[in-house]
Amino acid sequence: MGRNKAFIKVDGQRIIERTANLFRELFDDILLVTNSPLDYLDLNLRTVTDLVPGRGSLGGIYSGLFYASHPRAFVAACDMPFLNQALIRHLVDISSRQDILIPRTEDGQQPLHAVYSRKCLSAIERLCEQGNLKIIDLFPRVKTKEILSEELRAYDPQLTSFFNINSPEDLNRFPNLRA
Repeated sequence: MGRNKAFIKVDGQRIIERTANLFRELFDDILLVTNSPLDYLDLNLRTVTDLVPGRGSLGGIYSGLFYASHPRAFVAACDMPFLNQALIRHLVDISSRQDILIPRTEDGQQPLHAVYSRKCLSAIERLCEQGNLKIIDLFPRVKTKEILSEELRAYDPQLTSFFNINSPEDLNRFPNLRA
């Protein structure tokens, strides 16, 4: 997109602010993984940089889990403007027996809207050492459970939680989104 998608505004508020406010209602510990921490000082969040720079989203998940103060963490991308509190709470509540609890919609698995256990750290480390940055390649290496659309729709009927902004056209899908 050529700009930081976290700063796109929805109803006058940056996506990252919406996410931080939602997470404050859900969690006692919020961790922001970014390679530009100064951009987020106004959010007053615990912020860390990637432990292994250049490893994309998988490296971000690794860094977040490494610094997490709990055994499991809900992970979300910075460009998801319509996260749903009830759905997140449900995923966290049912995640205790898995290393990864991942939603699967008609669009496929949603690795950047999932619950990960710190038990994934060594498997992620091995993938990074091999130069494999595909999050989906982590799933067969740990105890992973998918949550299907039918269950997800009980909490988010339109599955808007999984909408993310990847192009200028995505901004046009919702009139309340502003770059």
